Amino acid sequence: MRRLTVLRSPVGAASAVLLTVLLALAVFAPILWGDRAAAIDTDALQQGPSADHLLGTDQLGRDIFFRVLVATRLTIGLALLATMIGVVTGLVLGSVPSVLPRWAGRIVTSAVNIAVAFPGLLLALFFAVIFGTGTIGAVLAIAFAITPSFARLTQTLTASVSGRDFIAAARVCGVGRFRLLTRHVLPNIAEPLVINATLAAGSALTAFAGLSFLGIGVQAPSYDWGRLLGEGLNRIYISPAPALGPAVAVVLAGLAFNLFGEAAAAGHRQRSHRAATPQPKTVGSPADGGLLTVRNLHVTFPGGITPVRGVSFSVHNGEMIGVVGESGSGKSLTALAVSRLVEHPGSVTADTLEFNGKPLDSTPDRELGTRLAMVFQDPTTSFNPTKRIGRQLAEVSEVHQGFDRKAAAAKAVDRLDAVRIPEPERRAKQYPHEFSGGMRQRAMIAMGLMGEPQLVIADEPTTALDVTVQREVLKLLARIREVRSAAVLLISHDITVVAQTCDRVLVMYAGRIVEELPTDELFTAARHPYTTALLKAVPDLDTDRDAPLAVIPGRPPEPGEIGRGCPFAPRCPLADDQCRTEEPELRTLRQDHRVACWKSETELAGVR
Repeated sequence: MRRLTVLRSPVGAASAVLLTVLLALAVFAPILWGDRAAAIDTDALQQGPSADHLLGTDQLGRDIFFRVLVATRLTIGLALLATMIGVVTGLVLGSVPSVLPRWAGRIVTSAVNIAVAFPGLLLALFFAVIFGTGTIGAVLAIAFAITPSFARLTQTLTASVSGRDFIAAARVCGVGRFRLLTRHVLPNIAEPLVINATLAAGSALTAFAGLSFLGIGVQAPSYDWGRLLGEGLNRIYISPAPALGPAVAVVLAGLAFNLFGEAAAAGHRQRSHRAATPQPKTVGSPADGGLLTVRNLHVTFPGGITPVRGVSFSVHNGEMIGVVGESGSGKSLTALAVSRLVEHPGSVTADTLEFNGKPLDSTPDRELGTRLAMVFQDPTTSFNPTKRIGRQLAEVSEVHQGFDRKAAAAKAVDRLDAVRIPEPERRAKQYPHEFSGGMRQRAMIAMGLMGEPQLVIADEPTTALDVTVQREVLKLLARIREVRSAAVLLISHDITVVAQTCDRVLVMYAGRIVEELPTDELFTAARHPYTTALLKAVPDLDTDRDAPLAVIPGRPPEPGEIGRGCPFAPRCPLADDQCRTEEPELRTLRQDHRVACWKSETELAGVR
């Protein structure tokens, strides 16, 4: 039904009918009227329009009307051939930088950018001179004139899709660059590419007619609309009909392709707009070994921007750790670094970054993709919208566990059932847009369970979900922890969610951990002024409804704004000169409680 959207508008329907007529003429006109178009009548040389010859005759007495009809096949065929060559070449040049080494990709991209700067008609004339006159030369000239703009479009669309979470998930699964391009990127940009190819066909048709009119394109004895237009122009002051016929044909055909493409583009924009509008506890310190050990983790971007600065923590088997903080504190970037999902130009360094006792950078993709599961914040962008849910889940077992297609599909159904999605067999055959938000998030968790995860990293899995669904998702994560003894690293901006579900909490601010403590002591023993401010900002049943809600004054610093001193000092009621000039390190108050603050425990206790 989506493909019929273009036919629902008057412009789309009219252009579709006109295109159908043109294609029918291209197929049948040479069969029906080929002989009459080629018949020479020496008694009717260069006659004007009449009942016998609607557009008159040429210098050999051939009927121009039938010649216009018969020329439809060559004109449309050559335009489509040039478009196909240009589109395929542009598609290759636009997508190949994502497959080539980075230096080679830059060369291709730079060449495309230079070519785009030249007008299409100028490029067509330039290539026409290179390839020479004639049909083949004109086809190649127009094709290569189309190529740069189509390559640029492909680059832009590819870049827009490459940043989506389902692409990152595919990389974690060990999917190679070429397969990632053909299986995940190109299917998601196919629709706008096809629409623009339709528009390019209209431009190619008019450009080809222009080259033939100038004598560069189709040569005698063959003829297309451009050549007929050139022949008719010689006698336009005596009889305009011979030139008018092919001119009208060129205009109508060009309009048909362009209007159909515009209608399809309008339908695509409308669809895009609609889619957019919608247990025992094990406590440890970073010095202890664990399932995941992170010491002095830094994530740096060009320009000296360091959003994650010296983060250290550990996660033990069966443990549930919460990471909280305001937006921009470095929570999600820390999770991406642990999952090996920080891409160039980002740089990840650490004194220790180990998973299951092995250095993370040397852990094979197959092992990491099976033992570590990532649940992204937005399941809408985490799933490939062009593939069924069951197929996407099954790919994990096919790639990492060597399952055949049938066994992987059966396991996908089983995992959907494990996360309590009703009718899992039917749901496995549906696309992501057919799932509700909560079901998509559960399906995302089911994808993580396709392997045998020892660690589940859940990056704000309850964002944008209502409280009922949020509770179900959190219960599901707790159940996975109990049944599978898997550790969970829960990232959230909601400190109360972490307090209700986790064993330990890591409070992050400005790219660093500022406090770490057990969650059962969070409301009684939290000491860092930022942690206590977060707790005060959460209303409860005892909150005075007549008083304004508590807020943290100011805003968190941007990564590039962090200077000397404690980053929280501008917002902290206890800040003094030392706080503004020296940044504190994490110090241990007790074995399971660390705080990064210059103030004494007595001073910090007094701020609560």
